[in-house]
Order: sequence, then structure tokens, then C-alpha cells
Amino acid sequence: MSLIVQKYGGTSVGTIERIEAVAAKVAAASSRGDRVVVVVSAMSGETNRLIKLATDIDQRPDPREMDVLVSTGEQVTIALLCMALKKIGCPARSYTGGQIRILTDQAHGKARILDIDDAPVRADLEAGRVVVVAGFQGVDEDGNITTLGRGGSDTTAVAMAAALKADECQIFTDVDGVYTTDPRVEPKARRLDRITFEEMLEMASLGSKVLQIRAVEFAGKYNVPLRVLSSFEEGGGTLISFEDEGMEEAKISGIAFNRDEAKLTILGVPDQPGVAHEILGPVAAANIEVDMIVQNIAEDDTTDFTFTVHRNDYQKALEILEANASRLKAREVHGDDAIVKISLVGVGMRSHAGIASTMFETLAKDGINIRMISTSEIKISVVVDEKYLELGVRALHDAFELSGEMDP
Repeated sequence: MSLIVQKYGGTSVGTIERIEAVAAKVAAASSRGDRVVVVVSAMSGETNRLIKLATDIDQRPDPREMDVLVSTGEQVTIALLCMALKKIGCPARSYTGGQIRILTDQAHGKARILDIDDAPVRADLEAGRVVVVAGFQGVDEDGNITTLGRGGSDTTAVAMAAALKADECQIFTDVDGVYTTDPRVEPKARRLDRITFEEMLEMASLGSKVLQIRAVEFAGKYNVPLRVLSSFEEGGGTLISFEDEGMEEAKISGIAFNRDEAKLTILGVPDQPGVAHEILGPVAAANIEVDMIVQNIAEDDTTDFTFTVHRNDYQKALEILEANASRLKAREVHGDDAIVKISLVGVGMRSHAGIASTMFETLAKDGINIRMISTSEIKISVVVDEKYLELGVRALHDAFELSGEMDP
């Protein structure tokens, strides 16, 4: 008998018909003898509707009251799903985050889970019930409702699986697994049977929207096998787990990309100790996250300093650099918000030479100029002009032979 945690996102429970379809899927797993815990999101569009209600009253609503408001979306879903399960003869019980006591810190809107009291859930499972848990929410030590941030239901599911020592945590979504790249950009993209936690973390951080980063981190920390499955069609999905011997054979597992990039360059800054802090300190003080950094030293003892930020922060970061240019004795400031980042990801990079060379040669053959390069043990990222995104992804997908027959 397996203990399985299943998570269904907003699209999967977006209508009564879809909630009933989820109920049928859950009941089928329960009838096979599995003990099942289900974590659900709010129905699609509901959280946005609640946020709009709040901002119609106050553009900057009180964070505590905001959590009280937006947490109600999941409460609706857990009740409806339990009703649908009971209607088809499957015993079920719903719990809010507070009822289970998913204990979090006090950071409203972006709380982190500290502990879970799994005793009531275990008691229900032993009694033969399906347990339905509201995702995205918890309570702090004072009993205040908290929420975990966007995508927090994934984190709730993984945390429940870790606390219960579940055999598997299944994330049901509107895609049927993790692909070698986005099929909308490269139609020949192939669904992966397996991928490591490390690779999935890189893919998620580099722009893949399949899973929330914190959920993958949590799963890796507590060794919770994750499986991404489709809510709407049958299939084996993609298993995310630790590396094994067979997984080392693939040089590259996937190609991630991020359209939300912008690049800034400050030219001719005196090359002296502390200059990087002088440049990036004011940017960090404005709560702007910096991604890739390149520094070039010229013969005249000056340096050109280039870094990337999220495109939403581009204008603000540019204004900060321009305001500090004279103080830094810079020659000029440049910006470009028409760039993208393309990344190769794969644990096989550790044992295969020539990956970077093949990547650069492939892009050069198609006339794609590389503007920045960043590497880690299992990743190589390049910044290129936005107009070359699709061409670059497809060329690299072919060069590393990532296409093939779909997994059964």
C-alpha cells in the first residue's frame, strides 16, 4: 500500500466538471489501495479576483488581512472536492492549513513552512479517508493565517509528502511532464522520463514554469520523489529524483530560456578595489536582483562592468546607474532590454568535455552573437539578442540530439 500526495493546480480544478474529474481520479487511486492526500489550489482566476477586490479598496492593502482574504480561494476548493468525492462514495475530509497546523514564520505573503502536525492526517488515512488539504497557506505561532507566495501549493504538497514520508508526490498540471524545452518554441521537444533535482532546480530558476523553485528545493532537501503529470490525459509524466547511474549518460537534459532579461553596462569606471560594490550597492539597495555579471579590464586601468536584471527592473536600474555615473567617474552607461538568456542544463556536463564548444559553434553557424556567458557545474547560459531566441533554441536542440520518439 503506497502513500501518495497529489497536487492539483487552479486549471485542474477550474470548473465543477473538472473538480468532479479530479474526484474520479483520486477515488480511483484510493480504490487501488493507495492512501491519498490531495493538495489543491484555488479555482483558476479566483486568487486574481480576490486580489482585485482588495486593491479596489486599497492599492497597498494590509498584509495580514490580504492573507485572510486570498486564503479563502483554496477553502472553497477543498470543500467542493470533498463533496464530489463523497458523492461517488469515497470518504474524504478537508483541512485548511490552520486546521492541520502547517506552522509558518510570520512573513505574510511569502511565509516559509517551519513544521507540520501530521497526526490528524495520519488518523484519517488509517480510517480509510482521503485527506484534502488547502494549498498555499498556513498559520504562524500566533494563529494568524499566512500564505506561501505564488505557486505555494506546490510547496504545500511537497512539505506534506516530506512530513508523511510519502512514497511519491504527484504534481498534476496542464502539461504532461517536463520537456527538453518548451514545445511551443521547438515542436520536436521530447518529454523526459526522468530528471534530477539539480537539473529541475536549474530549469526552474532559468525560466521553466512547470514547478515552483521552492517546491523543488524542499523535495531535494527531504528526498521526496516528485512526478509531474497531466490532469487531462493519461501518461507516466516525468519523475524528479536524485541522480542515478543511468542518468549520467545524457550530456544535456534540457534547454531553458528566459525572455524577461535586460542588460546594463557602465563603461570606463576606474579599476580599483570596491568598484563592483560601488556599482551594485545602490542597485541592491533598491531591491533589484542581479543575475549574470561580466567585468572587463582595459589597458588604461578602467573597467567595463555589465550585469543583467529582470526586465521589469530595467528602467529603475538604468536610472540608478545614470544617477551614480559621475560619482563613479564612468565614461557612459548603456542599457538593452531586447535580450534573452538561453541555457543548457544537464548533469552529464560533469563527465563530458566539449559541451561549451559545441554550443558556441552551433550559435555561430546561425550568426547568433553571444553577448554574455555564465557557467556552473551543470549549466551553461548565454545572453543573445531577443530576435534569435527561437532560432537559437531549435539549433541547440538539434545539435545536442534532444529530439526523438515521445516517451510511452
